[in-house]
Amino acid sequence: MPTDATARPTVSSVHAGAKHAFSKPPSLWIRLIENLGVEGDAHAGATDQHLYHIRRFGPTPNLRQVHLIGAETLEELAGKGHVVRPGELGENISTRNIDLLALPTGTRLRLGSDAVIELTGLRNPCVQIDNFQKGLLKHMVERGPMGVALKCGVMSVVIRGGEVRPNDPITIELPPLPHRPLVYVPPVPAGATA
Repeated sequence: MPTDATARPTVSSVHAGAKHAFSKPPSLWIRLIENLGVEGDAHAGATDQHLYHIRRFGPTPNLRQVHLIGAETLEELAGKGHVVRPGELGENISTRNIDLLALPTGTRLRLGSDAVIELTGLRNPCVQIDNFQKGLLKHMVERGPMGVALKCGVMSVVIRGGEVRPNDPITIELPPLPHRPLVYVPPVPAGATA
């Protein structure tokens, strides 16, 4: 959902990192691989590649292939005294003019002309955020009258691969009704029921 009625949703920046690290360096482009994630990224794979999840749950389906966060979130953080550059929260794609957190589970985003991802849930904030910048975590988890809001971005899976570059347009395809809000989806070991 654009933040300005005339503004078109776009890709602001793209990031990938071959090593498991909190932040990801910027790239000129990334290639999404169907059912795997970002080519060359440490979190790409058919099973969850997050080291904590592997240690705790063993192999689980990878519902966290591609991490997205809105550039507006980073700008909001700067206004609260936390300068966070794109990619520093580990996202693969930074977007502009789309309220990612308001989209329902199962929303598909076409990135550029070929790539399609499907939103699976919210990114779970963890202590690493405060290790990165002391005091930042409290701004990524806000408590209010409507409950707790997780503001660390969204996770997704790759439905159709393709190259994604900054300034690529984003097309939103909502799932059929009834819509389910995005929530944190914990890893579920293969064979277990959620």
